[in-house]
Amino acid sequence: MFEVLQYEFMRNALLAGLLVSIACGIIGSLVVVNRIVFISGGIAHASYGGIGLAFFAGFSPYLGAAMAALISALIMGIVSRGKKHRTDTVIGVIWAVGMSAGIVLIDLTPGYNVDLMSYLFGSILMVPMYSLWAMAGMNLVIFLLIFLFYKDFLAMSFDEEFALAMGVPVGPLYFLLLTMVAITVVMTIQVVGLILVIALLTIPSYLAEKYTTSLKAMMTWALILSIVFTQSGIWLSYYLNLSTGAVIVLVAAVFFCISGLIPKNVLSGQS
Repeated sequence: MFEVLQYEFMRNALLAGLLVSIACGIIGSLVVVNRIVFISGGIAHASYGGIGLAFFAGFSPYLGAAMAALISALIMGIVSRGKKHRTDTVIGVIWAVGMSAGIVLIDLTPGYNVDLMSYLFGSILMVPMYSLWAMAGMNLVIFLLIFLFYKDFLAMSFDEEFALAMGVPVGPLYFLLLTMVAITVVMTIQVVGLILVIALLTIPSYLAEKYTTSLKAMMTWALILSIVFTQSGIWLSYYLNLSTGAVIVLVAAVFFCISGLIPKNVLSGQS
């Protein structure tokens, strides 16, 4: 089993899974408790437009994805904080336009030779070392922001009106959260791809929320579960010769189904 660790691509894949799990566990918890799963999916899919633009203009596709993710997060944040009854419609439009623009731009790129599957479903076995350093840096930024604003995020997540009364800058904090979601999405693209990114952001956090009673515990367990899903998914996909991103999500889905058979009070300690 461990002889495969002599290969750099396998070591990089396992490390990438670990780094992405940290971000998904922490940010995914905030996504779930703030009920912005649909917004997160919109950011993820809109970023495909940035990938298409990057290939068309000749720069890094992940830089393009980051730009598109941040811009779409800003637009969705403005809409969701304003006309809430129009949020789902606008997000759906941005979602579809981003994906469509990316496909068209890639089609217009002369002489392109792009493996679209690697962006739609991930390419974790081809993650280079510089991407790992970038992931580590983004994780550090996320850790720092959560450490500095944890109490504010906690107040905003569970009682926005109380947070406003206590002087918490809910508006700027909300946009900061969407920015961190965008960062996490760009990190996760390389592991499970655009199509499956929302699963890794939500399933571990949903399971953690079900059996915990605090946001801090939820983040911790979501992080641990994310690590379990990614690491086991990588090993299984390697030995079964299957798509890694899809296997990771299927592993998470198995745990999701099993959790439906376990009463909430069994692990949460509630009576």
